Amino acid sequence: MPSFDHPTESVFTWAAPPLKFGLGALAEIGEDLQALGVRHALVITDPGVAASGVPDRVAHAVKTAGLDVDVFDGVAVEPTDASIEEAVSFARSGPWDGFIAVGGGSAMDTAKAVNLLTTQPGTLMDYIAPPIGGGKVPEQPVRPLIAVPTTAGTGSEATTICVVDLLNLRLKAGVSHPRLRPALAVVDPLTTLSVPPAVTAASGMDVLTHAAESYTALSFDARPAFPNAKARAAFCGANPVSDVWCEKAMELVGTHLRRAVMNGNDLSARYGMAYASAVTGMGFGNAGTHIPHANAYPIAGAVENYHAEGYPPMPMVPHGQAVASTAMAAFRFTYPSNPQRHLRAAELIGGRPVDPDEGAEALPRVLRELQRDIDMPTGVSAFGFTEDDLDTLVSGTLKQSRQLSVTPRPLTAEAAGRIFRESLRNW
Repeated sequence: MPSFDHPTESVFTWAAPPLKFGLGALAEIGEDLQALGVRHALVITDPGVAASGVPDRVAHAVKTAGLDVDVFDGVAVEPTDASIEEAVSFARSGPWDGFIAVGGGSAMDTAKAVNLLTTQPGTLMDYIAPPIGGGKVPEQPVRPLIAVPTTAGTGSEATTICVVDLLNLRLKAGVSHPRLRPALAVVDPLTTLSVPPAVTAASGMDVLTHAAESYTALSFDARPAFPNAKARAAFCGANPVSDVWCEKAMELVGTHLRRAVMNGNDLSARYGMAYASAVTGMGFGNAGTHIPHANAYPIAGAVENYHAEGYPPMPMVPHGQAVASTAMAAFRFTYPSNPQRHLRAAELIGGRPVDPDEGAEALPRVLRELQRDIDMPTGVSAFGFTEDDLDTLVSGTLKQSRQLSVTPRPLTAEAAGRIFRESLRNW
C-alpha cells in the first residue's frame, strides 16, 4: 500500500442521511420507522410547532403503522443546556427506541442531544467542542432518529451538529460527530406553509449563509494533515461534493426566498426553499461554516432585551438573524482568500452576472439587497449591542474553534472587532 506523507490534508469526507422529499412525505413516516426497527417512538417538538398540528399528524401516521408513539413538546426555541437537560430527563423515563424530531433547528438539535445523552455516558459539556467543552467523542451506537423540518432554515436534518445556548457562560457552542446525523430526513414542504414572514426570512438567511460560508471556507487540502482517520474533523473544509450542493442552494434561495416571505402560500417558493435547506445541509454539514456563524453564537448568547417578531416573547436573537447580521462584513473580510468564489456566490444569489471590478463589495451588496427586501434587522445594533459590547462579542467568537478551523483567512481579535464594528448598522 503506498505511503503518503503530506504536510497538508489530502482526504475529504462527505456524508448525508437518506432523504425523503416531497409533498405528503409525512404520511409514510410510520413505515419509515418500521424499516429502521423502531417499535416505540418519541416525537420531540416545541409548543409552537405542536400548536400547528404537524406533530399530531406524525403521531397519527406512526400509530396507523401499528407502532407506539408519545410526544414531548417541551423543546425551547434556541435550546439551552437547561432545556436540553429537561428533554433528556423525560426521554430517560420511557421505553422509546427511536426518536422523531419535528420542528426547526431547535427541535432537531434537542433531539440529537437527547439521542446522544441517553445512549452515552457523561454530560453535555463533556461533548461540547473545545476550548469551551471537553470534546469527548461518542463511542456507543445511538438510536434511530428521523428529522422532520417544519422550517426551511437550519438544514439540521442532514448534519452532525447540535448547537446549544450555555446559560451560565452566556455563549452558544456545539457538539458535532457523525453519530449525531439523523438516520433519515423526511422533508415535506407542506409543513412550512404556516411559517410567519419574519421566521421565513430569518430561516432563509440561515440557509443562505450556510451555503455561502461553506462555499468560501478553507479548502480541505489547505488544512494541516490529520494524524489519523479518527482525528479528522467533521467539518473538513470546502470540497468538490459540498460545492455542488452549496452552489445549488445559493441559486435556489436567490430565486425563492423573497417570494416565500411575501406570500407564504406560494407553494412553488416554499418547495424551492425546503429543497434549498435540505441540500445546504448536505453541503455545510460536511464542509463547515466560518465567521458569520462564529459571530452568531456570542450574539445570541449575550442578548438581553431584543424580542424578535414571529418568535416566542422572550429575549433572543433568532439564529438566522444573528448569522445574517455580520455576513456582509465577514465576506468583505474573506474576499481576498478566493475572489473568484465570492464573485460566483454573488452571481448565484443575485441571479445575474456581476462586474469583477466590484470586487469585495459584490457579495455584500447582493446580501444587503436581499436582506432589505425581506425586512431583516439592519445590523448588530438592532439587537441592542453597542461599541461597548464589542470586546464581549469578539471574545465569544474567538472561542468557536469548530468554525474558525475552516475560516479561509486567519481571524485575529482586531479583525473580528472590525467586522462587528462594520456590522453595527449595515444600511
